[in-house]
Amino acid sequence: MQQPDEKKEDSGHPPFPGIRDVKAGSPIRWFAKGWNDLVSCPIPSLFYGFCFAAMGLLITFVFEHAYEYTSGLTSGFLLLGPFLSMGLYEISRRREKGETCSLMPTMMVWRRNAGNIGIFAVVLGVLFLVWARASLVIFALFYTNEMPNLTGFLQQLISLENIEFLMVYFAVGMIFATLTFAVSVVSIPLMLDRDQDAISAMLASVGALARNPAAMIMWALAIVSATLIGFMTFHLGLAVLMPVVGHATWHAYRDLIEPLNEQ
Repeated sequence: MQQPDEKKEDSGHPPFPGIRDVKAGSPIRWFAKGWNDLVSCPIPSLFYGFCFAAMGLLITFVFEHAYEYTSGLTSGFLLLGPFLSMGLYEISRRREKGETCSLMPTMMVWRRNAGNIGIFAVVLGVLFLVWARASLVIFALFYTNEMPNLTGFLQQLISLENIEFLMVYFAVGMIFATLTFAVSVVSIPLMLDRDQDAISAMLASVGALARNPAAMIMWALAIVSATLIGFMTFHLGLAVLMPVVGHATWHAYRDLIEPLNEQ
């Protein structure tokens, strides 16, 4: 199957991706295109959406029974999201090329660049483990005696009773979330679309973030908002909104990274 970007350097490897400037309001257009992809290919898109909803249910279950692990599992949701979205990227790519958008071809798309996707998975896995460990350490530092039950913990959150804990907990979470977002903005779409190595893909993602901070902040806020709405609608929203985010990510990649024939 012919790939969208086929030009490579004489060495057989694609050049380092060129990064383009985009407007701060570009995420609105990405979401609109993502919605169009969902409407055009509803069955395969919603399959992945229900997978996201299942992950959301798992996070809710853990929060109810062992809330101290919620931050780590939430980070896992953010880390696994790009991998689960690979099928959504492929749906958008196939629709862009005028090909049929059935489910089965999207489920093995990772084999296209399995080695580099595996390296990227290891990097995100390390981030996940460190984030989860940091979360437990923060709980241990601030709750040296007995851990409060879930009701007591929620009361502390609402009343801001333990403001120092909240500040440290969310500050550390923000650092890891930013790192995760920075290296994954366009990494997997780039590796799927070309035979791009994982390091170059991650550097290109960081470069896209650094070159377009306004658009990337808007994009991150849009993703967080969609995720929160999904959880607040008893996870049903995740089944619809996460496919839109996945499709929109493909269009973000298309806007942010120059095609090979322009480099």
